[in-house]
Amino acid sequence: MHKGRDDGYRRRLDRTRRRLEPLIRRAMHAYWRFARGMTLGVRAVVLDAEGRVFLVQHSYVSGWHLPGGGVEAGETIREALVRELKEEGNIECTGAPELRGIYFNRRASRRDHVALFVVRDFRQDVPPVPNHEIVAHGFFPPDSLPPETSAATSARIAEVLEGAPASGHW
Repeated sequence: MHKGRDDGYRRRLDRTRRRLEPLIRRAMHAYWRFARGMTLGVRAVVLDAEGRVFLVQHSYVSGWHLPGGGVEAGETIREALVRELKEEGNIECTGAPELRGIYFNRRASRRDHVALFVVRDFRQDVPPVPNHEIVAHGFFPPDSLPPETSAATSARIAEVLEGAPASGHW
């Protein structure tokens, strides 16, 4: 007798759960977005045939940085990389970018991560024209980076070119 009552209860519970599952799933995803959400960005160490590194200066933050930016909703990491390189450097990848690592960027927020790529095969038909976002750009020898190069940018270049130990933090 007890077993029958338990089976009936389980069936009702299953029917209720199945009816409510789409709502529960949406509610849980909304909760996770705020409770566990993270942001994701891409950056690239772009190296020309002479071994120089492409850097940019943004209008909204001081220093020289690797080109890159945020991954938009519905966009793959690679699509974001290709878009950002085109926007910030008029750089078009002609070969497969190499994923070097994924870093936790605690300086930006406790939810930010950056995927770092190395790009050796590319085309830049004409240099980009400075605009409201990118105010300066250029290729620099790794041993002669501008003095205002950000610490994270210098560290990533050293990891890629000098074999410095990779950090898990940006």
